[in-house]
Amino acid sequence: MTVPGRIVSGVILPAAGAVLPLLFYLSSPALTLFALTVLLLTIAIYTLFSFTEIKAAATEAALLFFGLLYIPFLLGYLVLLRNHPLGWQWILLIMFIVMSGDSAAYFIGCRFGKRKLYPAVSPNKSIEGSLAGIAGSIVAVFAAKMLFFTEISLPDALLAALLIGTISQIGDLFESLLKRSCGVKDSGAIFPGHGGILDRLDSILFAAPVAYYYAVFVAGRFFN
Repeated sequence: MTVPGRIVSGVILPAAGAVLPLLFYLSSPALTLFALTVLLLTIAIYTLFSFTEIKAAATEAALLFFGLLYIPFLLGYLVLLRNHPLGWQWILLIMFIVMSGDSAAYFIGCRFGKRKLYPAVSPNKSIEGSLAGIAGSIVAVFAAKMLFFTEISLPDALLAALLIGTISQIGDLFESLLKRSCGVKDSGAIFPGHGGILDRLDSILFAAPVAYYYAVFVAGRFFN
């Protein structure tokens, strides 16, 4: 890789990925769009003048930009959610739903799972485990209501559990798809036995925007 290529892929894009979620804190859609536009043009120009095989150039450009949208952009919704009047409760609720759903899906799936959920993407996941994950998410959200989130209504709690619990499982499947497509078992080695940091974040990445839009546009508006 050339020196400019190393600067773009090794310095500029990782730095942009670290800064992008912070733009959500400023609550400036125009600034966020400006940053995404600059990054898109930077990736396009970089790819135009640094490709080694022209047939792979489009894929390389798409992967670089997707990397910025998949992790930093989606993580930015946690920042937006924290700015909500009940922000810390919603963020903690996401953790309750995702972790309880994951645990229930794993243990019930291992013990009782017989029907494969999506074997082409994740051979070990089962329909029984998936349903148990949703049930675990529902239990978790009612526990959260009693422990720290008394402001949320029972119907909102149930619907939030169903939506966030379901989308978190889809996020987990999508990350499994990426790993199988890239031919790797784990996304990293920082957390041995957990598959890497991305394996801990994949569900939250999908859950964060759903929780944010639910908190802003749905919660408390229809079920009180």
